[in-house]
Amino acid sequence: MQQWPVRLFNKSVLKQRKFREITAMLGPTAGLRCLDIGSDNGVISLLLRQQGGSWASADLEEKTVRSIRALVQTDVHRIDGRGTPFADDEFDCVVIVDFLEHIPDDEAFIRELFRILKPDGLLVVNVPHVKHSLLRRFRFAIGQTDEKHGHLRPGYTIESLRRLLGDRFTLEQHHTYSRFFSEWIDTMIVWAVGLLKGRKGDESKKGLVITGEDMAAYQKMFRLYALVYPVVWLIAKLDLLLPFTSGYMLIARARSAKVPVLTRPTVPAEVNHHG
Repeated sequence: MQQWPVRLFNKSVLKQRKFREITAMLGPTAGLRCLDIGSDNGVISLLLRQQGGSWASADLEEKTVRSIRALVQTDVHRIDGRGTPFADDEFDCVVIVDFLEHIPDDEAFIRELFRILKPDGLLVVNVPHVKHSLLRRFRFAIGQTDEKHGHLRPGYTIESLRRLLGDRFTLEQHHTYSRFFSEWIDTMIVWAVGLLKGRKGDESKKGLVITGEDMAAYQKMFRLYALVYPVVWLIAKLDLLLPFTSGYMLIARARSAKVPVLTRPTVPAEVNHHG
């Protein structure tokens, strides 16, 4: 039987799209040492590990760390959004999943990522894309504010992300995804789940996170959602009617500009000749 986060993932248009975008940016990971940060209930961590390589995972809260550890078992860490427990130049690649908007000092954290990435290491960043739209105003009207989602900032534009990365990283590729219809239907789902959960989880730094306890408590709700999922999928596909609009998520790939520390070559001692 599939684990509950995987079953939920298979019924989430946004999570599936997010995973496809991340893996497309990331490329092959077999033989690499990798780190994912901020992967919600752990399903992204699990699926990334199945792509190959040696992975570590990290997140802000004990609740989400427990959820990730239940899925992947090992090498899961709680971090505070400032430092990490990892060594200099430990990772070939780091994936940041909806995390930077939740921490007070994103600049300091980018410096930390630069420290733990190897020279020429790969950084993939997935963040909300700032859009001042009618949908954003509607979300605020029904209580889905930045504060409710644990966001300390509304998101990033490519210009602000470029400034954040600074001269430590070379931005290689970026685009937005997840347009109006996908986000609208997700907004309505989050609103419905929030009503059923009541005020539980209001203090979370990561906003609404669905846990195993939720799945046990709201089995009927999730069975109902599974029945209407084809309609959700169809509504999300209407994004294809909006090809020239920007999306509500921004994903970027950058390369560490760290210079390798070269070992100074050994200079043979001069040989003195006598006579």
